[in-house]
Amino acid sequence: MRPLEWVMGATALLASSAPAAGAPVKPVKLWETSSLSAPESALPDPTRTFAYVSNVDGKPTEKDGNGFISKVSLKDGKILVREWAKGLDGPKGLALVRGHLFVADIDRLVEIDTGNGKIIKRYEAPGAKFLNDVAADAKGRVYVSDMLGNSIWRLADGTFDVWLASVLLKSPNGLLVDGGNLVVAAWGTIIEGFETTMPGHLLTVSLADKSVKDLGTGTPVGNLDGLQPFGKDSYLVTDWMAGALFRINTSGSADLLLDLDPGSADIGYVPEKQLLLIPMMQDDKLVAYRVE
Repeated sequence: MRPLEWVMGATALLASSAPAAGAPVKPVKLWETSSLSAPESALPDPTRTFAYVSNVDGKPTEKDGNGFISKVSLKDGKILVREWAKGLDGPKGLALVRGHLFVADIDRLVEIDTGNGKIIKRYEAPGAKFLNDVAADAKGRVYVSDMLGNSIWRLADGTFDVWLASVLLKSPNGLLVDGGNLVVAAWGTIIEGFETTMPGHLLTVSLADKSVKDLGTGTPVGNLDGLQPFGKDSYLVTDWMAGALFRINTSGSADLLLDLDPGSADIGYVPEKQLLLIPMMQDDKLVAYRVE
């Protein structure tokens, strides 16, 4: 994701216009809900009845204690509980592991009991600059991107430390465990003001040996943020800076599905409902689409 005050000056570069699986179908808007406060990430609950939504509620880098997690109905976007979990600073990416919600919070990973919304533990990340997205593997290990630190942290067996640090990560933002790989939505090569000399694309990192590879051709797409699997051979991906939703297939080619306002952040997706959730961080709202 991208801090609120850094919003101008990036141009998304599209990869090949060849479709991933037939001509792209424009998503249909189902509902939107406002009254959120800089929502960054949406994560559907396993019951598929509501989503957890992280709210930065302030500057994404400030440790101000204002951040919180909301519960929002998937049916109609009604806010079920606005401040379900409180006491966070700049909460961003979310992941569920064995009944616990893990939240990236600037320079620490926060573990929350989904039964009562209470914080169980905070895992400090000394030296981390901007913890962003969170993903978990089948063994319950939790991976967290540090976009400004060009690194990925991992919580395993109670220890939270740097798992991989490399310029090849190209400012990692969105994360997704897909089989034996960690798929990374890269922001791109960052310069002053968080603009980029080269926009990002999708990467893969082997969970076995940590080798980093471009997904497909590695053609630049944009300042990538949200990342979700879409079918067998493609992904849904947002561009925060330009404001866009892409379908990117495993060859790296990208189709533009939606032209959005800047601030389209960390998406959530329910495949069986064809339901996509897009937090619009600058507009303080969550928008739902049907994506076919």
